[in-house]
Amino acid sequence: MILKKLNALLTKRDKQVLLLLLIFSIFISIVETISVSIIMPFISLAGDFSKIHSNRYSEYIYDKLGFTSEANFVIAFGILLIVYYIARSVLNLYYFYALARFSQGRYHLIAYRLFENYVAMPYRKFIDKNSSELNKTILSEALNLTTLISSILFIMSEIFIVVFIYALLWFVDWRITVALTLLLITIALLMTQTISKYIEKVGLNRSEFQSKFYEIINQTFGNFKMLKLRGDEERVKKEFLNASYGFAKTNIIHQTLQHTPRLMLEAMAFSIVTAIVVYLVYKNNHDISSAFGILSMFVLGLYRLMPSVNRILSNYNNIKFYKNSLDIVHNDLMYEIEDLGDEEIDFNEKIEVRNLSFEYIEGKKILKNINLTIKKGSKTAFRGESGSGKSTLVDIIIGLYRPQKGEVRVDDTILNENNIKSWRRKIGYIPQQIYLIDGTVAQNITMGEPLDKNRAIKALKQANIWDFLQKHHQGLDTFVGEGGVKLSGGQKQRVAIARALYTDPEILVLDEATSALDNETESKIMDEIYKVSKDKTLIIIAHRLSTLKGC
Repeated sequence: MILKKLNALLTKRDKQVLLLLLIFSIFISIVETISVSIIMPFISLAGDFSKIHSNRYSEYIYDKLGFTSEANFVIAFGILLIVYYIARSVLNLYYFYALARFSQGRYHLIAYRLFENYVAMPYRKFIDKNSSELNKTILSEALNLTTLISSILFIMSEIFIVVFIYALLWFVDWRITVALTLLLITIALLMTQTISKYIEKVGLNRSEFQSKFYEIINQTFGNFKMLKLRGDEERVKKEFLNASYGFAKTNIIHQTLQHTPRLMLEAMAFSIVTAIVVYLVYKNNHDISSAFGILSMFVLGLYRLMPSVNRILSNYNNIKFYKNSLDIVHNDLMYEIEDLGDEEIDFNEKIEVRNLSFEYIEGKKILKNINLTIKKGSKTAFRGESGSGKSTLVDIIIGLYRPQKGEVRVDDTILNENNIKSWRRKIGYIPQQIYLIDGTVAQNITMGEPLDKNRAIKALKQANIWDFLQKHHQGLDTFVGEGGVKLSGGQKQRVAIARALYTDPEILVLDEATSALDNETESKIMDEIYKVSKDKTLIIIAHRLSTLKGC
């Protein structure tokens, strides 16, 4: 299941790189095996020069290279070993760099794909999401997923090393190797069936605590004024303390249990070496100086084998701990996204709504068989009780929702996925809840687009706030604070109006945009809106009749 989900997440190029890394890991495994096996003949030759001539391979090399001194041959052999081990270290370092580059590089790509999917998510689906969950997935779960990918890559590379070294040890003494194999399998099963399963459970708890962690932070800073007024700091701090401690505790357990494989394997390695000595003494019934070659081979083999087995088990535990991150990222990348075309649509005469119906919950219609016509240049108002479907209807008209039944036409052209992007660009929207970023007035008006100072100043003048910004602040460079906290409600509303007017839209939509203002401020702003929208189509959602006097 893990590999299947990873296969769905990784691109074709990712899989090609993985194949190259797999081939490289096999090469590294061969290098590692040679590094273990080559030391025994060196020690053997250095201890007894006569073996140079009794071994056909060493004698062939000795004669072929024209050596005249056994000592020089052993010295050359030793220098060659030193060069080989240095080259081995360099190769290993480069391999680890390649692994890290691939796995960590996936964070950038996966985080971008998540962000891309969220941005392309239909508005109807987006409103069902919690922003703290989306933040957590991009910032934390995508990063955790790279740890999982790294763990799989490390397991892949270490498995080949284990296999090759096992083959070497089997060649030296298959009986000892069989005993070693049975012992390792027993420990691996014990680890995976107990500690690894517990780590997987702790990993699920980590995700839940981290979600709560993000949620509390977002809610606290988003409602900071209400928090202060209610004097609710202690309750919030207690909730944060529980979430933070729970999150920390899961990481403590994980990091502690991560050392278990190493400690168990170290104990086993020392025990095995002792057991091999006991076995050789029992077998030969005298001192084991003659078996030092076999013993040194197994010591060196275990010296290189145990770290590999430890890394395999540790990384397996990492996979279990972060498995939920893979599930979360995979599910979020499988969301349906909008696939919109670039077909242009013209608005010269009217907007028509024909037999339109819509429901959020099956069987509970918000809108049923709605028919209406909005003439170009008209001023149209929607008024009604809360929950009667005013905003939903307007959201369908402006292309944020799709009708479940019926259609919306613009000059007899049906709104669809091919032209709805063009239609949305014709709309200037002023919501009830104004969100201003922690930046300048200019940044809040342009929303990331290149700044055209003349257009921005014109929009601010139309919103009747330019003189105020010039006189009391720094004009376009005025900092508004997060959420516009440095501005009054009326001033935030005027910045929002300027933002809507900056793109010179054909349609201006006010969704209860003045409901939070006092009557006098609302009256002034509405007068300004009617003035600037004289050559535009104006759609207003409101409760107060005074707001609708020009419709």
